[in-house]
Amino acid sequence: MKFLTPQVLAILQQPGMRQNLRGLIGPLLMLTGAICIFSIGFHLLMLWEGQEHSWLTGFYWTLTVMSTLGFGDITFHTDTGRLFSMLVLMTGVVLLLVVLPFSFIRYFYAPWIEAQVRFKAPRSISHRTRDHVVICNHDAVADALIPRLKTHGYDYVLIEEDPIEALSCHQDGLQVITGDTDNIQTWRKVRADQAKLVVSNLTDAGGTNATLTLREHTSDVPIAAIIDDVEAQDILELSGANHAFPLKHRLGQQLAAHAGAGTVRAHRIGHIDSLVIAEFSVRRTALGGKTIRESGLRESTGLNVVAVRDRGKFHPAHPDHVLENDDVVVVVGTADELTRLDDVFVVPEPTHKPVLLIGGGRVGHAAAAELKEQGIEVRVVERDEALQPGLAEVADQVVIGNAAALDVMREAGIESAQSVLLTTHDDATNIYLTIYARRLNPDCHIVSRVTHERNLEAIHRAGANFVLSEASLGAKLVMSVLQGRELMVIGEQVEVFVRPIPPRLAGLSLADSQIGSLTGLVVIGIQHDGVTHGTPPATEPIEAGTSLVLLGARNQLEAFRRRFERS
Repeated sequence: MKFLTPQVLAILQQPGMRQNLRGLIGPLLMLTGAICIFSIGFHLLMLWEGQEHSWLTGFYWTLTVMSTLGFGDITFHTDTGRLFSMLVLMTGVVLLLVVLPFSFIRYFYAPWIEAQVRFKAPRSISHRTRDHVVICNHDAVADALIPRLKTHGYDYVLIEEDPIEALSCHQDGLQVITGDTDNIQTWRKVRADQAKLVVSNLTDAGGTNATLTLREHTSDVPIAAIIDDVEAQDILELSGANHAFPLKHRLGQQLAAHAGAGTVRAHRIGHIDSLVIAEFSVRRTALGGKTIRESGLRESTGLNVVAVRDRGKFHPAHPDHVLENDDVVVVVGTADELTRLDDVFVVPEPTHKPVLLIGGGRVGHAAAAELKEQGIEVRVVERDEALQPGLAEVADQVVIGNAAALDVMREAGIESAQSVLLTTHDDATNIYLTIYARRLNPDCHIVSRVTHERNLEAIHRAGANFVLSEASLGAKLVMSVLQGRELMVIGEQVEVFVRPIPPRLAGLSLADSQIGSLTGLVVIGIQHDGVTHGTPPATEPIEAGTSLVLLGARNQLEAFRRRFERS
C-alpha cells in the first residue's frame, strides 16, 4: 500500500491527467448506454415473441452476447430477434474488443507506466558525496565532459528535469538525479554546497535562473556557465557565475587560431608553469621534406619536438619522420626558446592570400572578427542575405550564395585562399565542402567544426587539417577551470595529463620505459616539487616521487594505466 499510494498520486499529478480521465469516461458512457438500450430492446422483442424475462435477465443476455460468450440459454425464435442479436454482437466486438481496450491503454495504462518510470528515477545522491562536479543538463557538452571527468578521477552528478530521461541515463550507467534547477531543493539533493564545481549548460535564461537559485543555497561553490550568446556573459556573471563561456564565440576564435594564416609563427597553445606548449605548420617554412633530425630544431632553438599532427592523426615525434607541408609540429620549451624559433623560421612578410570562411553564423562571425583583428583578409560565403550587414563589419568581402556552387566559390577566391574555415552547423555539409574545397585548391589549409564526434574520422579523410566541435571545446573549458590551467586546444581528442610516476617506471629512463611505443602517449615534461621541467634526455633515469606530463588521447592514457599503474 505504501508503494501504491505514491504511484497513484504521481498519476493524478501528471499534466493533462484530468483530460485523460475525461477521455476514458467517454467510451465508458458509450458502452453503458449501449448496454441499457440493448437491454430495453431485448425486453420489447421478447414480449413480441411471447416470452417474458426480468430486467436482470435482459442485462445478463446483453453482456453475454456483446462479450461473445453466447451461452445460448436464452435465444430469440424469430429472424427479427436473430438480426437484433447480430447487431448486439457486432456492437460488442467494436466497443469491448477495440474501443474500450484502446481507451484504457491510452488514458490509464500508459500514464500509469509513465508514473512508475517517474517514481523510479533517482532523486538524491549519497550524503557522503563531496568534491564532485554538478552538471545541469544532459546535452552534447555533458556527453563530452563526463568521460573526461572519469579519466581525471572526478565524481559527478547530472541533473535531468525529465524523469523518464533521467531513468534512461541511470540505466545507461550515468550518475543522475531528476529535479528542476530552479528549485532550491534540487540543489540540496545534489549537495551543491559540497561540490567542487557546478556546470550550468542550460539556455542563457535557464542558466540565469538556475544560478540565482543556487546562490540562495550557497555562495561558495564555483559556477562555470556555458552560454549561447556572447551578450549574456555579463548577465550570467552578475547572477553569480564565476566563469561564463560564450561557446560559439570561443569556438570561432579557436578555429581562427588554427587557421594557419598570416606569418609563420608558432601558435602558443598554453603553458604548464614555465613550460610552454606551441605548434607551427611546416607549410611556408624550409623544413618540408626534411626529417626531424635533419631540421636541427632542437640544436637551433633548444625546443623539444614532441609530436606531429597530420590531418587529425597525432604521432609521437620520431627523429626519422619526414616533415610534409600538411604537418603541424608540436614543440615544448620556454618562452625564450619559442622566440628563437620565430626568429629562425618565421617568414618576415605575411602572405597576402585571403582566408575563405564558409558560414556566417555566430561561429563564423567570431572567427572572421578574430582573423580581421590579426590583419588577415577575410572573405565570407553565406546563404542568408540577412546576415550580410553584420558580416560586412568583420569581413573584407561577403558573397551571398551556396558554397556548393562553383561560381560562388570562384567569386570568393577559392583558388587563391591560403586557408578555408568551415563553420556551418551541419556535419554532412562540412564534409562535402571539405572535399569540394580540397579539389578546388589542393594546397589550402582546411579547418572545420563538427557537431558529432562520430564524424571526426570522415571529415579528416575528406581532407580537413584541423577539426573541433562545440561539445569538445565546452568540455575542455570546464576541465581547464577544474584543473586551474589555461585552455589548451591541441586537437579534438588530444589532451594534457599529469600522472605520478608509477613505481615500476621509477629509476628507468624514458627510452627504457617505452611509454611512447607501448601507449602512444608523449612525455612532454617532468614535474618535481611542484615545478615543471622539460623532457629530460632519453637516457636519464626518472626519479621516484616525480610526475609525468603526458600528451595524448584518453584511450592512450587508459593503456598507460593498464600497463604501468595496475598491478
